[in-house]
Amino acid sequence: MAFDLEHFREQLLARRVELQAVMDSASDSAKPVELDQTRVGRLSRMDALQGQAMAKETERRRGVELQRIASALARIEDEDFGYCVTCGEEIPLKRLELDPAVTTCIACASK
Repeated sequence: MAFDLEHFREQLLARRVELQAVMDSASDSAKPVELDQTRVGRLSRMDALQGQAMAKETERRRGVELQRIASALARIEDEDFGYCVTCGEEIPLKRLELDPAVTTCIACASK
Protein backbone atom coordinates (compact mmCIF):
# COMPACT_ATOMS: atom_id res chain seq x y z
CA MET A 1 0.00 0.00 0.00
CA ALA A 2 1.31 3.43 -0.93
CA PHE A 3 -0.45 5.47 1.73
CA ASP A 4 1.42 8.16 3.62
CA LEU A 5 0.71 6.81 7.10
CA GLU A 6 2.38 9.77 8.81
CA HIS A 7 -0.01 12.13 7.01
CA PHE A 8 -3.02 10.18 8.28
CA ARG A 9 -1.54 9.90 11.79
CA GLU A 10 -1.14 13.69 11.91
CA GLN A 11 -4.72 14.21 10.69
CA LEU A 12 -6.09 11.82 13.32
CA LEU A 13 -4.04 13.33 16.15
CA ALA A 14 -5.11 16.87 15.17
CA ARG A 15 -8.76 15.81 15.09
CA ARG A 16 -8.40 14.14 18.50
CA VAL A 17 -6.93 17.31 20.03
CA GLU A 18 -9.71 19.38 18.46
CA LEU A 19 -12.45 17.09 19.80
CA GLN A 20 -10.97 16.97 23.28
CA ALA A 21 -10.74 20.78 23.38
CA VAL A 22 -14.38 21.12 22.32
CA MET A 23 -15.45 18.53 24.90
CA ASP A 24 -13.55 20.35 27.65
CA SER A 25 -15.13 23.69 26.78
CA ALA A 26 -18.65 22.27 26.42
CA SER A 27 -18.72 20.24 29.64
CA ASP A 28 -20.92 22.84 31.41
CA SER A 29 -23.79 22.24 28.96
CA ALA A 30 -24.42 18.73 30.25
CA LYS A 31 -24.58 19.66 33.92
CA PRO A 32 -27.86 18.91 35.78
CA VAL A 33 -30.65 21.45 35.40
CA GLU A 34 -31.77 23.21 38.57
CA LEU A 35 -35.42 22.51 39.42
CA ASP A 36 -36.13 25.68 41.42
CA GLN A 37 -39.35 26.98 39.81
CA THR A 38 -39.24 30.21 41.79
CA ARG A 39 -36.12 31.26 39.87
CA VAL A 40 -36.81 29.65 36.49
CA GLY A 41 -40.19 29.25 34.80
CA ARG A 42 -41.47 25.87 33.68
CA LEU A 43 -40.88 26.55 29.97
CA SER A 44 -37.39 27.87 30.60
CA ARG A 45 -36.64 24.74 32.62
CA MET A 46 -37.99 22.57 29.80
CA ASP A 47 -35.75 24.42 27.36
CA ALA A 48 -32.81 23.87 29.70
CA LEU A 49 -33.62 20.14 29.96
CA GLN A 50 -33.83 19.87 26.17
CA GLY A 51 -30.52 21.72 25.82
CA GLN A 52 -28.97 19.39 28.38
CA ALA A 53 -30.19 16.31 26.49
CA MET A 54 -28.82 17.67 23.22
CA ALA A 55 -25.47 18.45 24.89
CA LYS A 56 -25.26 14.90 26.29
CA GLU A 57 -25.97 13.38 22.87
CA THR A 58 -23.37 15.62 21.25
CA GLU A 59 -20.87 14.60 23.93
CA ARG A 60 -21.67 10.92 23.32
CA ARG A 61 -21.08 11.35 19.57
CA ARG A 62 -17.77 13.06 20.20
CA GLY A 63 -16.81 10.13 22.46
CA VAL A 64 -17.63 7.69 19.66
CA GLU A 65 -15.52 9.76 17.27
CA LEU A 66 -12.61 9.68 19.74
CA GLN A 67 -12.94 5.88 19.89
CA ARG A 68 -12.89 5.69 16.09
CA ILE A 69 -9.74 7.83 16.04
CA ALA A 70 -8.03 5.66 18.68
CA SER A 71 -8.92 2.58 16.65
CA ALA A 72 -7.52 4.11 13.46
CA LEU A 73 -4.28 5.06 15.25
CA ALA A 74 -4.00 1.47 16.51
CA ARG A 75 -4.50 0.17 12.96
CA ILE A 76 -1.65 2.44 11.80
CA GLU A 77 0.61 0.98 14.50
CA ASP A 78 -0.44 -2.58 13.60
CA GLU A 79 0.05 -1.84 9.88
CA ASP A 80 -3.60 -2.69 9.18
CA PHE A 81 -4.56 0.88 8.29
CA GLY A 82 -6.23 1.36 4.91
CA TYR A 83 -7.72 -2.12 4.71
CA CYS A 84 -11.40 -2.92 5.14
CA VAL A 85 -12.04 -4.70 8.44
CA THR A 86 -14.87 -6.68 6.81
CA CYS A 87 -13.43 -7.96 3.52
CA GLY A 88 -9.73 -7.08 3.81
CA GLU A 89 -9.60 -5.11 0.56
CA GLU A 90 -7.85 -1.74 0.32
CA ILE A 91 -9.97 1.28 1.17
CA PRO A 92 -9.74 3.87 -1.64
CA LEU A 93 -7.42 6.79 -0.87
CA LYS A 94 -10.17 9.36 -1.48
CA ARG A 95 -12.36 7.66 1.14
CA LEU A 96 -9.52 7.73 3.66
CA GLU A 97 -8.79 11.38 2.88
CA LEU A 98 -12.43 12.21 3.62
CA ASP A 99 -12.43 10.26 6.90
CA PRO A 100 -9.15 8.67 8.04
CA ALA A 101 -10.98 6.79 10.81
CA VAL A 102 -13.18 4.87 8.36
CA THR A 103 -12.99 1.09 8.76
CA THR A 104 -14.75 -0.30 5.71
CA CYS A 105 -14.58 -0.03 1.94
CA ILE A 106 -17.53 1.44 0.06
CA ALA A 107 -18.93 -1.97 -0.92
CA CYS A 108 -18.98 -3.26 2.67
CA ALA A 109 -20.31 0.04 4.05
CA SER A 110 -23.26 -0.04 1.67
CA LYS A 111 -24.33 -3.55 2.74
